[in-house]
Amino acid sequence: MHERFLKRFRDKIRARAYVMTVHAEEEMTEDDFTIYDVERGILTGRILERQKDSTSDESKYRVRGRTITGDPIELLAKLSPTGKLVIITVYAP
Repeated sequence: MHERFLKRFRDKIRARAYVMTVHAEEEMTEDDFTIYDVERGILTGRILERQKDSTSDESKYRVRGRTITGDPIELLAKLSPTGKLVIITVYAP
C-alpha cells in the first residue's frame, strides 16, 4: 500500500538526502543505535502505518526494519517540502 513512499525513503537514504531531528538523535543514542542502524532500518523495513499530524496535516510514516546486527528498529519519518527525508524519532520496538 505504501510501497511508493518506502521506495522514496530508500532512495533518500542511498543519496544521503535525509536529516534527523534532535529528538531522533537523542533517542538513537539512548537506545544504543547508530546512524547505520537507522539507515539499515529503512533499507530493510516496511511501513506499518501512515499517521496524520493534527496541526500541520502532514503525513508521517512508521517504519519497522532491522539494524546492522539484525535487531528490530522502528522509526517515524516524513518527506519534507524541500524533498529531504526527515527522521522524526527512532526507538526499539
